[in-house]
Amino acid sequence: MAVEIKSPEEIEKMRAAGRLAGQLLEYLEPFVQPGVTTNRLNTLAHEWTLDHGATPAPLNYKGFPKSICTSVNEVVCHGIPADRELVDGDIINIDVTPIVDGFHGDTSEMYAVGEISEEAQELIRVTHESLWLGILEVAPKKRLGDIGAAIYEHAHKRHHYGVVEAFCGHGIGREFHMSPQVPHVGRRGAGLRIRPGMTFTIEPMINEGTPHCDIQSDGWTAITRDRRLSAQAEHTILVTETGFEILTARKRMPTAHTLEL
Repeated sequence: MAVEIKSPEEIEKMRAAGRLAGQLLEYLEPFVQPGVTTNRLNTLAHEWTLDHGATPAPLNYKGFPKSICTSVNEVVCHGIPADRELVDGDIINIDVTPIVDGFHGDTSEMYAVGEISEEAQELIRVTHESLWLGILEVAPKKRLGDIGAAIYEHAHKRHHYGVVEAFCGHGIGREFHMSPQVPHVGRRGAGLRIRPGMTFTIEPMINEGTPHCDIQSDGWTAITRDRRLSAQAEHTILVTETGFEILTARKRMPTAHTLEL
């Protein structure tokens, strides 16, 4: 399928959707505490999204039953909010996608619940670094394989983590998932050439151990095959004439500067 190049008007709408997605994660952050249920986080996100004139894209998307994804510990992605209470030491990825004026803004972040282990802290740090190294590859005339190569070289070759290949980033706009697919494992100089006006997500899922995962009986929840921890971070990216713009940027988030990349 052809990759959509956004018009200036469409880019402005993508900016609005991305901005709201980032604000939603900022709103949820203080509620991520021991004792809160993932269902409670879902309710907070759902109500906040509607109050801001947006629609939660995950709700009823191909049968997904909730408004956000909450992936705890060994859950790689697509965790379904439930009555499970978060406990001290958990790590959780919250993935949100509000629809604003017909356009999607997709982003996720890792949160520590109370005091977490040094191993969990390191996994989250490397995941953020991997995301940023992938983002820094985005520029006109580069290729999608450059993004995956940067992520894989850092997360696996340098830090010996598993990089999930079963799920990838994706084009986004009026549709939740569009062309192109953006793999997090790749070869430099390979894949689709990147062009200004493209919008897509980069969302590496980094596992402590094996990169392989299993899908639970609910048809959504992906967990690490060895049941070790997984982490993910995601932004929606616009390709500009000179490089990139992070459409889902937040005031408080890891950056290339704070990560010393």
